[in-house]
Amino acid sequence: MWWIYALLSAVFAALTAIFAKIGIKGVDTDLATAIRTVVILLIAWAIVLVKGAGSGIGSLTRLNWIFLVLSGCATGLSWIFYFKALQLGKVSQVAPVDKLSVAIAIILSVIFLGEPLTLKSASGAVLIIAGTLVLIF
Repeated sequence: MWWIYALLSAVFAALTAIFAKIGIKGVDTDLATAIRTVVILLIAWAIVLVKGAGSGIGSLTRLNWIFLVLSGCATGLSWIFYFKALQLGKVSQVAPVDKLSVAIAIILSVIFLGEPLTLKSASGAVLIIAGTLVLIF
């Protein structure tokens, strides 16, 4: 089932690039990011409320909070730079570079999480990097 969610994530990420490129024309990218963030905030909390998942907030540990906040900071910075890159470049070039995050995540997961670097994951990372280079040059 995870792959269905991952595929949906990829489809919506692709739509994000297209919608953002159209939406940021003549707009300050930081303002655009702030608007996007408010929309995401409303959708995320609506889902939490509908599912009744808000009661779990009290069980979060200090470590949960620290890393969720750090993740939020990384996401925010990623969006700010992504929108700026989209405003200045072509979607067909910006999106592949953004997807280098997959190869970077594989490397960081080995370093920080101790995940094994298999031939399959290493080959995939190399192919992603090579594909990105082909698309941007």
